[in-house]
Amino acid sequence: MRIAVLTGGGDCPGLNGAIKWVTKTALDPVLEKKRSVKFDVIGIRDGWKGLVEVDPENPESLLRHTLKLDEEIVRTWDRYGGTNLGSSRTNPFNPKKDMSEKLMENIAGLGIDVIVAIGGEDTLGVASKLYRQGIKVVGIPKTIDGDLVGTDYSLGFDSAVNVIMEEIDRLRTTAGSHGRIFVVETMGRHAGWLALHGGECSGAYVILIPEHPFDMQRVCTLLEERRGREIQYSIIVVSEGATMSVHQEFCKDAKVDEFGHRSLGGIAAYIAREIEGKTGFETRYVILSHLQRGGSPSARDRLMARWYGIAAVDMIVNEDFGRMVSFRHGEMTSVPMKDVTDHLNLIDVNKYYDTERYNGKRSIL
Repeated sequence: MRIAVLTGGGDCPGLNGAIKWVTKTALDPVLEKKRSVKFDVIGIRDGWKGLVEVDPENPESLLRHTLKLDEEIVRTWDRYGGTNLGSSRTNPFNPKKDMSEKLMENIAGLGIDVIVAIGGEDTLGVASKLYRQGIKVVGIPKTIDGDLVGTDYSLGFDSAVNVIMEEIDRLRTTAGSHGRIFVVETMGRHAGWLALHGGECSGAYVILIPEHPFDMQRVCTLLEERRGREIQYSIIVVSEGATMSVHQEFCKDAKVDEFGHRSLGGIAAYIAREIEGKTGFETRYVILSHLQRGGSPSARDRLMARWYGIAAVDMIVNEDFGRMVSFRHGEMTSVPMKDVTDHLNLIDVNKYYDTERYNGKRSIL
């Protein structure tokens, strides 16, 4: 039985670990004796793009778009961030350029029996559509935004929060030395989990999230109230998708990707200018951008990648297709893939966010 594994969407720490453990579990000689099926594993380069562009009859194309995986090849992969298979934001079901027919032909031409898709809502959305067309698929959740429903954890989130915390720790030295305000912009298009958890971990004074529009004057008032009360600097963490009650989302340009998403960014610069203009406080901004995706995976992402990769093969053995591996309430389980692509896991403002202080709540129970 041939397993094809691919990674789609933005890269992040944990992807290589998941690929490794899908491969090692599928090819494990001890487990093979206990199963009624034997596996081989191929990696698809550049996500759905590779599966669309490959020519199964052309050896050169196969070399460019696929990689035969074995235990020796993936032995050290879990130590490194990014994805050794490459990734893309290609949407084979893009209504402007539908490539689904070619995709289906290539799946058959490569002799693929089941696809393990590692990604977020867009990547898993494609996998879900393939399943409805008769292709056997299993999903593994990946998104640093932490906005996938159906699971309490997605690969990459913990590593990204650690990056935010570490960078803010560094900013404190210069902020304190000069008595400045620093505005730190994190990723998070619709969900503010990165900003909220990163801000809470690093002790940010103000945290702004997409789920609750903020008032610029209120931000300035909070900063002015702090003047002389504590330290002479403040850290503000803002999600790239945060909005004001009088302004729509901030976009870098008018470009739209194949899944209909615009490129966000620029809100930190705006906030910094507004604070300096309204309060006179010297203010700087930092956009963390792709730094949040980079670096080696944290201990948690390495462990979850292992668990998810093993669980994905268990699901294949049990013929549990059309579902995504999930971690819920401390246990490994799975959920129907169609249920995780229709809506997002957003912050419950009433439960987790203080709308007066623009920060995490100080009442938990």
